[in-house]
Amino acid sequence: MRLAILGTRGIPARYGGFETFAEQLSIRLARSGVNVTVFCPTDSHKCDEAYRGVTLRYVSPPSLGRLSDLAWDLKCFWKSRRGFDLVYMLGVGASFAAWVPRLFGTIVWINTDGIEWKRSKWTPLERLYLALAEAMSVLFASRIIADATAIAEYLRRRYPGIKRIATIAYGAEIPSVEPNRDSLEEWGLKTGGYYLVVCRLEPENHVHEIIEGFSKADSALPLVILGNTKNPNEYVQRLLSYQSSRIRFLGTIYDKDELGSIRYYARAYLHGHSVGGTNPSLLEALACSNLVIAHDNPFNREVLGSSGLYFTTREELATTINAVDEGRVDADVRRQRSKEIISARYHWDQVCDAYFDLLSDDVDADRTAIHGNNESGITPPSSSF
Repeated sequence: MRLAILGTRGIPARYGGFETFAEQLSIRLARSGVNVTVFCPTDSHKCDEAYRGVTLRYVSPPSLGRLSDLAWDLKCFWKSRRGFDLVYMLGVGASFAAWVPRLFGTIVWINTDGIEWKRSKWTPLERLYLALAEAMSVLFASRIIADATAIAEYLRRRYPGIKRIATIAYGAEIPSVEPNRDSLEEWGLKTGGYYLVVCRLEPENHVHEIIEGFSKADSALPLVILGNTKNPNEYVQRLLSYQSSRIRFLGTIYDKDELGSIRYYARAYLHGHSVGGTNPSLLEALACSNLVIAHDNPFNREVLGSSGLYFTTREELATTINAVDEGRVDADVRRQRSKEIISARYHWDQVCDAYFDLLSDDVDADRTAIHGNNESGITPPSSSF
């Protein structure tokens, strides 16, 4: 089987959740005998022509300002039209071009990545386009992949005729040993002596509400926030105005060991995501046995269940933080549940086994359809409805 993965900044992962997912999925599928190619922009961190059994194909991104990512995805769709059994696009931005590989007999999967058009960082016109792109992904893709049951249910409600949809979450790895504490000392942090946020600094991640809720709490510990603060927009500038010895912004940390250490030793992880599905940073917090205080919505409850503590308002968050500091929360029990959730439902090996089975089923079904029903050997694309 020949698989192409599109829509990321490339591997090894140095950026966000899609890159980590692409790396973990591709190297495991390659070990299982799948011929995997990950498309990477030429301006990414290069790693020769292969990485841990995965072929890396570098494609130069067009310089079109805000349209550069979209144009690059389109270019990758065109270049992947031949030579693969299946193309997996991460994100819906270029979904209107999913028919191109299908015209050449290639299966196309699209991962919708949450409800992208609801993100407030987009302009009204961009949000309209992304809503249309989501609809086109349902129309033109061979299959839609949802990373959470709540996302799949949303798609079925919004597009009642959708047929080929699968739900496979992201994954995480439970640390085999306790991380080194040296990086904590570099940042002036102590084990169990800080609260942590790791996310893109965007309104739908409720970072402002988390800061204000934490400020209302009585805790003497600092709130440590990891997220990109370079070239800050208006929202990030507003967040940075709270910076103090109690509200600390550390920027982005790409070193996996250092990031893992800061995650592992936090007193609690605060998670404000509200429009995504199964969020990778939340899974990584659970893998570190973090006590998680999360924004109350179906996506977070699907992952956390009874292991999590939840908030909706700033006041609720402040009350919960006070309860944690005062020992009025069964923190050890919840931390153990966190690790059990990863072991039972979100371990990378299980995630990749599910992908291998689905990949095999779809490729085998496609080959049967071609050889059994179409002497020309060409299968025209059909709607997912």
